[in-house]
Amino acid sequence: MKNKRMLLPALLVIFLFFSLIPSASVAGSSTMARSVASVVGLGQATPMVAAGYAHTVGLKADGTVIAVGENLFGQCNVGGWTDMVQVAAGSQHTVGLRANGTVAAMGYSDGGQCNVGNWTDITQVAAGYDQTLGLKADGTVLAVGGIAVGSWTDIVQVAAGFGHTVGLKADGTVVAVGYQGLGQSDVGDWGNIVQVAAGSYHTVGVEADGTVVAVGDNAYGQCNVGNWAGVIQVAAGYEYTVGLRADGTVVAVGKNDQGQCDVGNWTDIIQIGAGAWHTVGLKNDGTVVAAGRSYYGQCDVSGWTDISQITANTMHTVGRKDIGSVVAVGWNDYGQCNVGDWTDIIEVAAGYHHTVGLKADGTVVAVGENSYGQCSVGNWTDVTGVVAGGAHTIGVKADGTVIAVGWNGYGQCNVGNWTDIVGVAAGTRHTVGLKSDNTVVAVGDSEYGQCVVGGWTNITQIAAAGFNTVGCRADGTATATGLALSGQCDVGDWTDITQVATSGSHTVGLEADGTVIAVGSDAGGRYAINSWTDTTQVAAGSYHTVGLRDDGTVVAAGPEMELAKWNLGVVEHTITISSTAGGSIDTPGDGTFTYNAGMIVRLIARPEKGYRFVKWTGDVGTVANVNGATTVFAMHGDYTITANFALNWPLIGGIMAGAVVAAGLTIFLVRRRRAAAKKKQSRRRAARKKH
Repeated sequence: MKNKRMLLPALLVIFLFFSLIPSASVAGSSTMARSVASVVGLGQATPMVAAGYAHTVGLKADGTVIAVGENLFGQCNVGGWTDMVQVAAGSQHTVGLRANGTVAAMGYSDGGQCNVGNWTDITQVAAGYDQTLGLKADGTVLAVGGIAVGSWTDIVQVAAGFGHTVGLKADGTVVAVGYQGLGQSDVGDWGNIVQVAAGSYHTVGVEADGTVVAVGDNAYGQCNVGNWAGVIQVAAGYEYTVGLRADGTVVAVGKNDQGQCDVGNWTDIIQIGAGAWHTVGLKNDGTVVAAGRSYYGQCDVSGWTDISQITANTMHTVGRKDIGSVVAVGWNDYGQCNVGDWTDIIEVAAGYHHTVGLKADGTVVAVGENSYGQCSVGNWTDVTGVVAGGAHTIGVKADGTVIAVGWNGYGQCNVGNWTDIVGVAAGTRHTVGLKSDNTVVAVGDSEYGQCVVGGWTNITQIAAAGFNTVGCRADGTATATGLALSGQCDVGDWTDITQVATSGSHTVGLEADGTVIAVGSDAGGRYAINSWTDTTQVAAGSYHTVGLRDDGTVVAAGPEMELAKWNLGVVEHTITISSTAGGSIDTPGDGTFTYNAGMIVRLIARPEKGYRFVKWTGDVGTVANVNGATTVFAMHGDYTITANFALNWPLIGGIMAGAVVAAGLTIFLVRRRRAAAKKKQSRRRAARKKH
């Protein structure tokens, strides 16, 4: 009876232990992820940037949108958008989410990727190569364009790549559909993810603890993110990956042929975007920085003086000085800017990856890419004019004949029978010649009619690039033919023109009074040149426009110049963080903090000895994992959140249970000893009776 009384307290302790375990501990075994990229509940714009194939989009604090870069399909025609809360940039289209949950889209839509006019109740948008995604408030996903997402549910963020689509689920797992030949959809074992990004053929995910995972094509090391730490956001480009750290610095891996990964010196960044060949970052002061294509310094001409001729191509600018020397800025991976030792030059020409110089003695020099022999001009003599195309070089001789070297895949070098030529122009795959009688001839690719110049008369100057040809007439009017998707051939109403230049996507005209006009894509900053005066010559690159002033100085406009002027504005929010008894906040700490809208902030709660973290409560709509002691949240408003801690009952219970077991074992051993003693006593009594 005494032993039974000893067992009753132990049984009571066990009963109390199981009855007092907090119900929250059950919830703590699962996760409830929320995307830090989501704008759920956001009633105002959060300044942000997005990068497409060759264009950049910015959302301003007032809900308006701006864009620069390639505009062949109108993907930059977003000037009339208002009341936007998020933007996304696809390959050649742009998508905007309004505060009322509806969506707008501009740009290329042959696959239907801009057919979003009837969407409602959308909380996040994403744009890929030829698809547009919309995340609805109920966790389902709408898709138009290339890839269907089926019956996805419980989705909190979506991302679109080249041929695959990725969804982050509420439990921190990830789903993917679409092309998976390189493993970019192998995300089935991912967990505890708070944000995802989709590149061309790879997928990247940020884990709650700041580490990063990636799957898919790794030909350029774009998936080598295993050593990254402290990351709060990732962006995936064509063949590279960018990560934003909590301290505002940026890291990148992968293909860097255009300088898109040259972000190591960036600081104070709060959001990033990755395109095909360029990376953009939003700084905490609302300004924007960029690296990669269109940002090679081809507009860094402010210090040039005594220039007498300029020329430009895709990503570099060349100037000839009065004394016959040459200067160049921009992309130089092929040495196309290595002209510092040139002398006695009377004319320069810039090709796609090469630069050509005509010397006073009629010989020619060239630097840059020579894979097609486009720089093999060392034996040329008696030349009076030179031009450089995509990968070919053309020279006009004193007798009016023409010579050519380089790529001839479309017959663009078949100029051997030309005579009476006084000027030439070269596009990507075609060559144009101006004859002494002011008519024009052309050879090469004419898919878009760029060689249809047989009826042109009274022409005094010609220009060619990309897939179009432009001519300036003696009466000051202009004409153009070829690809015109962005209006680059709309020169019919020009008057008083003395010179034309074209990049293929935009066309520039120099007026007799020294002012400059332009049509086509705003990749060349055509709106920025309206204030130019005293201009004597113009040149057009794929992404920039250059002007030579009558004082020998040079001006330039383009995406890098425009981005330098961008300020998307700053919207600040406050968050008040507190903790219950039993723990504290390591990062960012207990108290009230102010952050820019859209900024992603890391949260780390630390329990005291004998306590455990339970969950975050309060305004937790943008907290990625409310049950995670280490997580992140996005600043989309003013918040108050609390870290909740509780006694670590499992540990205490384990100790108590151990004590109960020990007590039971003690009782068992005591009873066993007593039984053995009784048996021994019985044997002794029996032995005495025998004697």
